[in-house]
Amino acid sequence: MEQPDLTAIASSMPVLHRRAEFESVLEGYRMSEQALKTLRRTPFILVVGASGGGRNTLIEHLVQTGNYHYVVSDTTRPLRVRNGVPIEQNGVQYFFRREDEVLEDLKQGKFVEAQLIHNQQVSGISVREIEKAFNSRKLAITDIEVQGCATLERVKPDVISIFVLPPSFEVWMERLKSRVKLSDAEVKNRLETAIDNFNAALQDDRFIFIVNDKIEDAVRTVDEIARLGKHRQMVEQQAHDLAAHLRDEAQEYIKSLE
Repeated sequence: MEQPDLTAIASSMPVLHRRAEFESVLEGYRMSEQALKTLRRTPFILVVGASGGGRNTLIEHLVQTGNYHYVVSDTTRPLRVRNGVPIEQNGVQYFFRREDEVLEDLKQGKFVEAQLIHNQQVSGISVREIEKAFNSRKLAITDIEVQGCATLERVKPDVISIFVLPPSFEVWMERLKSRVKLSDAEVKNRLETAIDNFNAALQDDRFIFIVNDKIEDAVRTVDEIARLGKHRQMVEQQAHDLAAHLRDEAQEYIKSLE
């Protein structure tokens, strides 16, 4: 893939210039047969969870085992800058690509999934990243929104969807607030999003809930499920019940802020 001019991208505003073309392609988007074949033969782990739940930390530890390839998404948005200095790296947070490149790959069916986001960018998972995982004989893994799981589950029924949970509401709030200083309004917004995610996942029995209390235990649990197919029904049921409890506590907390 040709490397984009990151200096030009970083200095540009996040405006989707060819939005109408993207909308047209995305409306009836279908993967190519080759992309579908690559996806279906590659084990794929999707990790979701509420902000502050620890999903990114879990993924980092799994990748460090050497058994997983982290799937980096493509995006048309510019990389973020602070005081004129880029705070993101190409190929780390995203592959920052030109609109014409992404549009052409979409027309050729080279994306596993792609979405128009915030009406200003198109982001998605290129089959290129899935091929990297397959060729390295590793399991593909990425973080994704709950709604995105359904898209992949339709074309790859054996995809494993993991929902990462904090061990308690108190720990969840500590983690959430320790990352950045959040106003009550920001906490409320994040909890409302989390509640929506909990509700969606609790109604979909394809999600496996994992409690991220001690990171070593969470890594071992996900690894057993992903590589060995081992499921511990009692543990998973307890985590499922915890998800419902966290949702209820989040709802009560929001009421206390009103």
